[in-house]
Amino acid sequence: MGTTEILGYIGALIVGLVLGLIGGGGSILTVPLLVYLLGYNPVIATAYSLFVVGTSSMVGTYQKHKKGLVDFKTGLAFSFPSFLAVYLTRRYLVQSIPDTLFSFGDFSLTKNMGIMIFFAIIMIIASYSMIKKDKPQELLATKQSYYKTFIQGLTIGTVTGLIGAGGGFLYVPALVIWAKIPMKKAVGTSLIIVTINSLIGFIGDVQTIDIEWTFLLAFTVISIVGIVIGVFLSKFISGKKLKTSFGYFVLIMAVYIIYKELK
Repeated sequence: MGTTEILGYIGALIVGLVLGLIGGGGSILTVPLLVYLLGYNPVIATAYSLFVVGTSSMVGTYQKHKKGLVDFKTGLAFSFPSFLAVYLTRRYLVQSIPDTLFSFGDFSLTKNMGIMIFFAIIMIIASYSMIKKDKPQELLATKQSYYKTFIQGLTIGTVTGLIGAGGGFLYVPALVIWAKIPMKKAVGTSLIIVTINSLIGFIGDVQTIDIEWTFLLAFTVISIVGIVIGVFLSKFISGKKLKTSFGYFVLIMAVYIIYKELK
């Protein structure tokens, strides 16, 4: 086992620790780790990220369920338009993106560059949601019409399908505002959606790319070990302070990715 592979597995452990400590952010670390450290192209990296995040979120769902913080009915109902969009995005849209998006003089924006830059933009949005101070949630007087939720679910699913992310940072506020679920239960409920979306999205990839199952399963198992450790450590660490610190780290990583891709 080479040094790079060992560092990759250490990274997998850190991914799990982050998921266990703050309940999100797995894909934010997984994709750059696979691309910049282990040398995978972004399409494969985002596919692997879907599997890792989906499997890890399944473990997280079980842990939240034991604490009574999962609304299965709402989570399953909300997941339908999302997983439909994720599957179609991974199965057809990602594969149909041209290798060169556009050229301007000597500069060409390639498919791989475009995916990573888009990923960095989503990271910036995620970092803002982590850094900002939480405010009391104002719930709508009535639930939103389902057709609007369906359209928004399709939109979020398409975004998460493109970047290979679970999308928890998008689904949590959606559940709070649209489904009127309390914040703690929204976090647990979002894990159902993330699990279904990620794994179904990955199924779309299995049909189009070759998967290194030995590496992927080992990476995932180590991440799950990290989650178990992270959940244990979360009892002793301030989640709010950790979330803010991680938000700044994500922001720095996003700027680095944009610099790396455009230099």
